[in-house]
Amino acid sequence: MNETQTFEQPYVFGLDIGTRNVVGTVGYKEGNEFIVVAQYVMQHETRAVIDGQIHDIGRVGKVIQTVKEELEKQIECPLTEVCIAAAGRVLKTVTTNVEYEYPEETVVTKEDIHTLDLLGIEKAQSLLKEKNDTRYKFYCVGYSVVKYYLNEEVYSNIEGHKAEVISEDIIVTFLPEDVVDGLYSAVAQAGLEVANMTLEPIAAIDVAIPESFRMLNIALVDVGAGTSDISVTKDGSIIAYGMIPLAGDELTELIVQHYLVDFQTAERIKLTSTTGEMITYKDIMMIEHSIPAKEVWELIEPVTDKMTTAVAEKIKELNGGQTVSATFVVGGGGKIHGYTEMLADKLGLPQERVALRGEEVLQEVTFEQPDIEKDPLIVTPIGICLNYYDQKNSFIMVHLNGERIKMYDNNKLLIMDAALQAGVANEDLFPKRGKEVNYTVNGVAKVERGLQGESAVITMNGKPAGINTRLEPNSEIEICPSTAGADAMITIEQLEEYHTSTITFIVNGRKIVCPRFVEVNGKLEPASYLIKEGDEIETRAYYTVEQIAEFMDVEIDTEKEIIVNNRVVDLNYFVYENFNIEWTILSFRTHESDTTEEKTAESMEEAADTTEVSEENVSDSEAAGETEDSTPVDDASVTTDEETQTAEESPADNETSEEAKEKETHSVEVIINGTPVTLTGRESYMFVDLFEFYEFDLSASAGRAIITKLNGQNAQYTAELKDGDVIELAWKEK
Repeated sequence: MNETQTFEQPYVFGLDIGTRNVVGTVGYKEGNEFIVVAQYVMQHETRAVIDGQIHDIGRVGKVIQTVKEELEKQIECPLTEVCIAAAGRVLKTVTTNVEYEYPEETVVTKEDIHTLDLLGIEKAQSLLKEKNDTRYKFYCVGYSVVKYYLNEEVYSNIEGHKAEVISEDIIVTFLPEDVVDGLYSAVAQAGLEVANMTLEPIAAIDVAIPESFRMLNIALVDVGAGTSDISVTKDGSIIAYGMIPLAGDELTELIVQHYLVDFQTAERIKLTSTTGEMITYKDIMMIEHSIPAKEVWELIEPVTDKMTTAVAEKIKELNGGQTVSATFVVGGGGKIHGYTEMLADKLGLPQERVALRGEEVLQEVTFEQPDIEKDPLIVTPIGICLNYYDQKNSFIMVHLNGERIKMYDNNKLLIMDAALQAGVANEDLFPKRGKEVNYTVNGVAKVERGLQGESAVITMNGKPAGINTRLEPNSEIEICPSTAGADAMITIEQLEEYHTSTITFIVNGRKIVCPRFVEVNGKLEPASYLIKEGDEIETRAYYTVEQIAEFMDVEIDTEKEIIVNNRVVDLNYFVYENFNIEWTILSFRTHESDTTEEKTAESMEEAADTTEVSEENVSDSEAAGETEDSTPVDDASVTTDEETQTAEESPADNETSEEAKEKETHSVEVIINGTPVTLTGRESYMFVDLFEFYEFDLSASAGRAIITKLNGQNAQYTAELKDGDVIELAWKEK
């Protein structure tokens, strides 16, 4: 804590920032004895603290600075860290039970107990957050364990025992964060860092009610200037805490109004009435008065009655609706005339069972300053110092993005731990990817991921840090959240399938290799098309005769026959993998922009820009269709019903030549894999036409050849079909 050259033990500096006074105490512990080496008390010049909450941080900071400097003069060494206690009218307490189960029977360590405490605090905080119906954000300022359980049995101390399950009942106390912020800001103005913070009733009970007394059902009331802090013990534990905003200032304000004096003079009148018989004072008109103390007692009696009534009701509430066996009173406010007698009456207790606690509870406290009187006023300041030893190395305070966090210190804390406790989302710490795009290509699901963004920028005390940097007590941590990268962007021409998936035709004895057309959601799109979420992309298994001509950049003589696999066809006829085409070329030309198929031509142009055409002479045998004994069929080498329908609905397919319109169509009945199928809409039918009328999953090839049999014999795709033909379609197993 605060270093000293005189003692091996470091000094502990405790500060009781009350509504009327600031009491500073410096000392150290030796065995069970606490030795006070210096103490200084200073009153606030104005009402800078009201009901335990700092209202004027600057003025309180100056008082703390003065107290600190006076103490430094006494001990002749600097003070840098301080222990404080919080109070306030909006105190919240949560009582809960928490359990920890070991994987196997284990010896319970101090570390395990601290972990259990932390789990209890976290659970209480969650419960409070669920029930909080106020505008306040609450902060944990202290806790007390009511009972420990070892394998479901009550134990006073579970350390060192073997256990499979440990648990505890715990009371956790909370105050609004602005109350805590005010305390931290005030001590920071005096150049001090907070070494430990507790709650005022916790600090008081540590001194006023030793553990040996806690088997009894006892209440402790710390009557300050702004608040009366209450705690209750039973069966060896502290079972409840409470606070009411009625205390000594209620009496002082009454004296101000009645005797027409300033607040400081009223305070002096109130204090003098507890020790003297006559009181002399000057009012604001500078007129001097002398009054008997008894007159002040009679004046404040109604307010004292109101205060003790509220305290008694709160004690009963905290004790399950019943009175307690005895009550101890500490704090300066409890010294006013008639307070303990009235409280005993309200609690239904004999007067001797409600008493001020002062010198008798400070037996193990030694003051090196002979002029210090052991009275109820200094119980809480001593308790603040002693609480440091109980909490030492258990918790540390840090600020993360301006929010104060109290963390259990296991000597392994990282910035990551603080971020998680503060509720910083993981995605704000690690680089975020931009939005991904999900799509399918030929029925296969694909995903294009967005780019990674920048990691979170982390500093600790102004210096660069990372999530694995060790935490330092009272450090200031800033986390600038990570950023998201750019959203995924991918075009058709970036697809592997676009470059590796081609289709080959035999045109006038030459092999022509063309890129497969790409449909997106049933519509032809160019290579530059930007793929969107949910797009269904298919590579076409066919070209029309006219599209092949467009791709080759030739003009066909339509007056002469166009023959595909020995069959006369029109420009809109579908041409599949390895089909043989014969036509008469009039000339080579560029794409015409005014054709009726401008959109299709543009798509072809995009494909032609990025795909190489390979021409070479081939024999007639290569132009023949594939059979069971030839090359395996490509996954998309034959059209499906859906593809045919899409193609027929395109503008190019709706334009039929006059010659085709004049031809008659008829139907043919065939048997495919035992199922009768009717082929309709054409003058004649080839084997390949079956796929327009019969559902067969062409994407399931997995490198296998397709078995094509017609009336028990291997068939080529160009074989003509007749009524009654029996057809077998299947994948050849390897």
